[in-house]
Amino acid sequence: MVDSSGKHEPSMEDILASIKRIIADDSAAALAAARVRPSTPDDAAASDLRAETDEDVLELTEPMDEPPLFAPGPVEALISERAARTSREALAALSSIAVRPDAGANTLDGLVREMLRPLLKQWLDERLPGLVEELVAREIARITGRIG
Repeated sequence: MVDSSGKHEPSMEDILASIKRIIADDSAAALAAARVRPSTPDDAAASDLRAETDEDVLELTEPMDEPPLFAPGPVEALISERAARTSREALAALSSIAVRPDAGANTLDGLVREMLRPLLKQWLDERLPGLVEELVAREIARITGRIG
């Protein structure tokens, strides 16, 4: 290119080629200096220090065992063994009397039972957790003497 004063300016390709030559010369000079430089005791110490610090570096990809915040002690049961046994027996008795379909399921009683089963399941799914929670809260309040 020629500017208004008549001087010839280098093209973009010439500038890029010049920059590449400078970088290549600097890289070659640094490589040659590294080959020529003799190993000193300081280099050996630095190498040892580097090896030691590499072992001390914590990699964030490695899982670490965290110490527990508190030592868990023996857990005392919330209910007595007698109460648990009684509850298990009552549930076993309840499950033994589960409704079994009759051989003549085509009766009106059988048809009504089969039609009501999904509705009953839906009703229980919606209301049973709340009922249990309310009854347990009431019983706890009664046992502890709180009224509320």
